[in-house]
Amino acid sequence: MASRLIRLILALILLAACAAASPQDDLARERRRMVEEQVRARGVDDRRVLTAMEQVPRHSFVPEDVRGSAYDDRPLPIGEGQTISQPYIVGLMTDLLDLKPSDKVLEIGTGSGYQAAVLSRLVAHVYTIEIVKPLGEQARRTLERLGYANIHTRIGDGYKGWPEAAPFDAIIVTAAPPQVPKPLLEQLAVGGKLVAPVGSSWQDLTVYTRQRDGSFHKDTVLPVRFVPMTGEAQKNGKKR
Repeated sequence: MASRLIRLILALILLAACAAASPQDDLARERRRMVEEQVRARGVDDRRVLTAMEQVPRHSFVPEDVRGSAYDDRPLPIGEGQTISQPYIVGLMTDLLDLKPSDKVLEIGTGSGYQAAVLSRLVAHVYTIEIVKPLGEQARRTLERLGYANIHTRIGDGYKGWPEAAPFDAIIVTAAPPQVPKPLLEQLAVGGKLVAPVGSSWQDLTVYTRQRDGSFHKDTVLPVRFVPMTGEAQKNGKKR
């Protein structure tokens, strides 16, 4: 009788422990599924990138009303007419940057802060700029709350980059300019890569690699659709 009671108590303790751990375990499983089925299966195979995406809690970067879809392979609204990119595109753009642990990266378009968080797991420093003040402030609070200490945030127009912190080993633009702003290209280190969706309604995901002579090698990867880069980028695009 006593041994049966002990087994019952142990079983209840185990069930309670499983119930307490299950929400976080479920989210971790969802992240692994996202990475395996949506990112790695479509050709992103850099283990460092995949591990970073497994570590960053994407659900913490989206509004509560869409949190149940945080690990679906699609963009989600984050307010102010902006979106968080689908996981595959985040993984692809990160992979295209060809990052090293010692790198310093500039991101134009902080948005929710998710892309910056992924980058922060891969490099020494991330500098990120958001033109929409409420989004930038919310992203800063989220990143601070989650402990991403190597991310530097700024509210403002990213067209001119972050000149006092340049040069950057890599630059990622997460909103679409009609043409890549010249100041961003100038702030890219020799050998560095700039990844951006370039165009108007539909864009081409494009990689610019800075050569030793100051020129840029350009590779077009695939057609994409991003929200437009606003501010000076739009003004200059209309002048052309």
